[in-house]
Amino acid sequence: MFRKVCIFSGNANPALAQDIAKFLEMPLGQCRVSRFSDGETFVEVQENVRGVDTYIIQPTSSPVNEHFMELLVMADALRRASAGSITAVIPYYGYARQDRKVAPRTPITSKLCADLIVSAGVTRVVCVDLHAGQIQGFFNIPFDHLYAMPVFLDDYLRKQFDSTSVVVSPDAGGVERSRAYAKRLNASLAIIDKRRERANVSEVMHIIGEVQGRDCIIVDDMIDTAGTLCNAARALIGEGARKVVACTTHPVLSGPAVSRIAASPLSEVIVTNSIALSEAALACGKIRVVSIARLLGEAIRRIHHSDSISSLFA
Repeated sequence: MFRKVCIFSGNANPALAQDIAKFLEMPLGQCRVSRFSDGETFVEVQENVRGVDTYIIQPTSSPVNEHFMELLVMADALRRASAGSITAVIPYYGYARQDRKVAPRTPITSKLCADLIVSAGVTRVVCVDLHAGQIQGFFNIPFDHLYAMPVFLDDYLRKQFDSTSVVVSPDAGGVERSRAYAKRLNASLAIIDKRRERANVSEVMHIIGEVQGRDCIIVDDMIDTAGTLCNAARALIGEGARKVVACTTHPVLSGPAVSRIAASPLSEVIVTNSIALSEAALACGKIRVVSIARLLGEAIRRIHHSDSISSLFA
């Protein structure tokens, strides 16, 4: 099916890369990613890639700096091996929350990461559900922004919910995303107004919309410490919601996130495999995983054949 194309994987999420390769009916490329005793990253591409269109599957999830460095070193190795093109498939883009100056003398680290990726030799980037869409503008190379929405809709939401449900945005910044889900489910929309006092701490204020006696679906791009999500669920139940579930693309799940979810009134939390789950998360009965391997594999297929990517979501 493919000619002159090869997919490589770092250590961040090899299972996802294997699933993508299986979908495309081709083996993963031979590449060894290791570390010296002092922690330096070393990459050896173990097959000829001269003139080959290459794809690196590497979310920059925790430990973020190690996985980000793996991505850069793999790209540099492929560039120096004369690869025809290097596409970085980054299901989860780390440092995405540092997309602007929030106080004097602070960095815009998302832009720094973009510059490093381009300098390493990457010729195209593919991401899923960026925390801030404007990050696409930090790159001066082609950028494809994919959405996990079709996966959530086809694999879960349309099977479990109907037009009587309510799609809930956990904050004002997620209204556009939640509206898109509500439109496709023909459901109504609600918004949670919250005030964040400091990083990773949120306080729910009040709910805009009618949720009493209805099934609620909280939609967000990521779960970090799960404070926002669990506070939102408690607020919805307090307003009379019948059931609350969450669909979030990236299961960062840092700190007390898993224990918070387990103790929350959430019935179920649906996440993708953009980030490999920890053992604690896998053991949590409320967390369910849907795969984006088919979505990413189809995007790779369309990129390679110069077909439309946007038609995946139209």
